[in-house]
Order: sequence, then C-alpha cells, then structure tokens
Amino acid sequence: MSAEIIDTDAAQPLLDVQGINVYYGEFHALQDVSYRIHEGEIVSLLGGNASGKSTTMKAILRLVKPRSGEIRFAGRSVLGDTTADVVRAGIASVPEARRVFPEMTIEENLLVGAHTRRGGARALREDLDAQYDLFPRLAERRRQEAGTMSGGEQQMLAFARALMSRPRLICMDEPTMGLAPIIVDQVLDTIQRINRERGVAVFMVEQAAELALSIAHRGYVLAGGTVRLEGTAFDLIANPQVREAYLGQSVV
Repeated sequence: MSAEIIDTDAAQPLLDVQGINVYYGEFHALQDVSYRIHEGEIVSLLGGNASGKSTTMKAILRLVKPRSGEIRFAGRSVLGDTTADVVRAGIASVPEARRVFPEMTIEENLLVGAHTRRGGARALREDLDAQYDLFPRLAERRRQEAGTMSGGEQQMLAFARALMSRPRLICMDEPTMGLAPIIVDQVLDTIQRINRERGVAVFMVEQAAELALSIAHRGYVLAGGTVRLEGTAFDLIANPQVREAYLGQSVV
C-alpha cells in the first residue's frame, strides 16, 4: 500500500528542480525536467532503461552539470556547488549496486559516510550507535569486511552510511536491484522506517514501478528524458498508461 498523502500545497519544497536540460555531447539526455520533493515525502522516479533516471540523480548530486534550468535545495541554488557541498547541505545518496568499500570493515564504511561532517568524537559515536540501533545486524558484524556480506546486508550498510551525514534528503538509485524477493520486502520496509522514524525525505529512482509506488507518497514517470506523468502514488498505480507500460497489466 502506498504511503499516506502529505499536504504540500502551502509548503516550500525541500528540493525544487525546474526545467533542467542535460547534454552528453550532442545527446539531449534531460529535456526541461521539473519536479519537487517536500519534507517528509517519499517520491519515486519511474522509467525504463535510458529514460534519464540516473542522469536526474547525477544532476542533483552535482555529478553532471545542467546546461540550463535551476536546482534549489532548502531554498538555495546548488548549481554552483560541488558534490561535497550538497552532502554538507543535507543531501546523501545510496548509489546503484550499493558500492560499499569491500575491503573496509562495516564501521570504517560508516565513518566514510560522515567525512563531510563537523563535530567531535562524541557526536560521531552517537551517530554510529544510532545506525547500529536501526540496523542491529551491522552492530553484530561491525569488524567484518563489507565485501563478505550478503547483498541485502550491503544495502543496509549503504543506507546506514548515507544516514551518517545527517541528511534531510536521501537519493536512492535502484535500491532493490539484484536482491531476492524476501530481501526486497526488508529493503522497502527499511526505507519507510528511515522516512518515518528519522524524518528523512527519500527520492527513489526505480525501474520496478509497482515496488516503488507501494511505499511512495508521489511519483513522476520519465521517458525519453522528459517527465510524462506525475501524481500521487495511488493515481499513478490507477493510471492505464502506467499499468500497461510499467506494471505489465493490459488495459482494454
């Protein structure tokens, strides 16, 4: 079941992306893409292969530079920021395929997530303890090399590492990719807990539309580098175009 709708009419968006255009050489990857994410929301960005989903994420994280348009976070333009700047501002990421540091321990991976933070040893210890409370399995294995963990455990580590920067928004790129169905359910539950218990907004890029919309408040559908549809998760699940193109349900 999708998340309850959050009233965003009067609220300033936490992330406000307006009319961005991104090129790779002469290829126009994103064409006037606009969307908003508010405090406390889970927003899913849906689309097939080569739709522009990952490029959208990279633009937020300052890994690609839009040729035009605007990206504002907490009311401030981040177009001139570096990736480290946007992390310090409150945006963290859980990259596709997790990308943990395999030869480092779990705790060392978590400390990497706090590298842009300012604060003393006590605050750092408190943050580590908070992640271990949320993910007891990581606490049990804190001295274990990350590369020896299962895919689901590595995804938990990737979530915990992102939380170490104390973000207001976490961008997640295909968080369920390559995981067994039973682990997928655990991952989706964890995303909801992060959102509900930590108050962190989540922007989730997913190809598995039904999974993404099952926990989202709202969603956008990207195709050919443009936003084709947007709405509440309930409305998108009920939309015949979404059902046929992304949920594998024929519409008569």
